[in-house]
Amino acid sequence: QLQLVESGGGLVEPGGSLLLSCHASGFSANAYSIGWFRQAPGKAREEVSCVRGSDGTMTYADSVKGRFTISRNNTENSVYLQMNMLTPTDAGVYYCAAGAYYYCAEELMNYWGQGTQVTVSS
Repeated sequence: QLQLVESGGGLVEPGGSLLLSCHASGFSANAYSIGWFRQAPGKAREEVSCVRGSDGTMTYADSVKGRFTISRNNTENSVYLQMNMLTPTDAGVYYCAAGAYYYCAEELMNYWGQGTQVTVSS
């Protein structure tokens, strides 16, 4: 059974940090491009970060550059998103997704996790 499971979301104060985890089962995550997406209430889902399967290239949305870091642990078949200096605009449901293509565009992703909620509030 092919599955992605996210964890690590929660409530954090502005300026705080969270580490999101995405664990893959049923397939080797390192053979896929793995992306983190988020969706805030009333807004479209957006790509936050991606680690490309073929060469490990990491990309970030402009809004999170310098604050978020994506990483991959092939032994654990997992991808992580370290989020620092969080602001209320970072809040939303965060999803990880896996795709067989080079890019992490939403329409190209084959598998999706169930999402984990991130709330940034004082």
